[in-house]
Amino acid sequence: MPALSCDTCANNVYDDEYGGYVCLVNMDEDEYYRLVSEGRNKCPYYTADDDYFLARKQ
Repeated sequence: MPALSCDTCANNVYDDEYGGYVCLVNMDEDEYYRLVSEGRNKCPYYTADDDYFLARKQ
């Protein structure tokens, strides 16, 4: 399975105060460290930002 990009994730939203895109998932420091350091190719919190995602799987 190819790596899933944050660009296509529904949890990735633009924050006006920060001035960039941020992840809405509330991870603690340990979860974030494990996700980044293990070089996983799939985020367990990834949610497709695609209205037709499920329809194509049927």
